[in-house]
Amino acid sequence: MNQRTILIAATLMGALAVCLGAFAAHALKTTLVANGRLDTFELAVRYQFYHTAALLAVGILYEKFPRLGSAAIFFILGTLIFSGSLYMLSLSSQTFWGAVTPFGGAALITGWLKFAWVIYRQRTD
Repeated sequence: MNQRTILIAATLMGALAVCLGAFAAHALKTTLVANGRLDTFELAVRYQFYHTAALLAVGILYEKFPRLGSAAIFFILGTLIFSGSLYMLSLSSQTFWGAVTPFGGAALITGWLKFAWVIYRQRTD
């Protein structure tokens, strides 16, 4: 993964979060309220935004810390799994999606730990 790819992924992930948030507020609100999952959908959008910012930070810092590519992968996969499973849970009310969410959370935590580790291990001369 290179800097350009990371930054493109971050911008697309951010744009998608805005679209999903707006879509939920307008077209999906009735469905989400009926399913009792408006808060769940909002949590998914919020975490997608948090990790869009993290991915942007990784992209910006990538030239100085090229090993951050692994953190980017964990942020992308974690967001897809964490937020994606919450979106599916919110829209389908199929509760098994809730069992998938922790795997995404674990990937997000791993991304943050990789981020910290790469910066900690970087030699400063």
